[in-house]
Amino acid sequence: MRKLGWLLLILIVALTGGALLVAQDWGGRGPLAHALSFEVPEGASLAGTADRLQQAGAIRSASRFKLYARLFGSAAPIKSGEYRLPRGLSAADILKLLQGGRTIQRFVTIPEGWPAILVQERLLATPGLSGTVPVPVEGSVLPDSYSFQRGDTRADVLDRMQRAMAAYLADAWQRRKPGIAVKTPREALILASIVEKETGKPSERRLVAAVYSNRLKQGVKLDADPTTIYPITKGKPLGRRILLSELRAKNAYNTYAMIGLPQGPICNPGRASIDAVLDPADSSALYFVADGTGGHVFADTLDQHNANVLKWRAYRAAHGI
Repeated sequence: MRKLGWLLLILIVALTGGALLVAQDWGGRGPLAHALSFEVPEGASLAGTADRLQQAGAIRSASRFKLYARLFGSAAPIKSGEYRLPRGLSAADILKLLQGGRTIQRFVTIPEGWPAILVQERLLATPGLSGTVPVPVEGSVLPDSYSFQRGDTRADVLDRMQRAMAAYLADAWQRRKPGIAVKTPREALILASIVEKETGKPSERRLVAAVYSNRLKQGVKLDADPTTIYPITKGKPLGRRILLSELRAKNAYNTYAMIGLPQGPICNPGRASIDAVLDPADSSALYFVADGTGGHVFADTLDQHNANVLKWRAYRAAHGI
């Protein structure tokens, strides 16, 4: 009886030790010494993924990982995508991560007012995307932050940006204020691109939109500096003052030399500028000029405007601008 007792004790100790080893191997700290980006290809199996996890040093044994996954894990399939595996992540938590699909979120951001050429440059310079992409049609991209996964194509991301603009413009057009100056969604997009370039102050957008809307309705030139610059730089900063010859240049964009809207957008306007054009402020202003604070001062008459211009020039002279 004493011998049997000892055998039972040894067996219990062995089973307990084995259970502790299994618990440690499955739920304890994993062997990964540094955080790792790990990609699961589309259609990958658990067996193949376990082998790759072992090769990457994220788990100790692929065979034990597969066994424990069957014994202790859920029956949910693993999901494709790129994952961040933190240092020391347990085998159990790795399985949960891959089954939960909590992939790394990458973003590409297009700021409001960027021209198409900068959109192309941003997409081409964004790591993790594949393929090339042409310069998009000006005004076709909705400024925003767009998520993507490693390996997504630049063409697919650009397509999402353009579909977002088409959807937003269509929805905003349905909400337009009666009697506005623009007659079509495209005209709204063109005017919104000018408003976007003329002010970075959110509180001014509807007032700037009102000025240009009033000028359109009265059939006078818009005299918008950004439309003069666009044919020269394709929307990039000019880096100097506009030349008199450029103000007089006759082309499809220069609103100092033509009446009405330019032939197309001069940038990719954001939602707020589109909304401002479709619901401009209730104002009779026809002019505006910088006020030295980053904003503008508005005027209904040319005399008022000329007085404001003199103040602006005095401010420039006093501050060495």
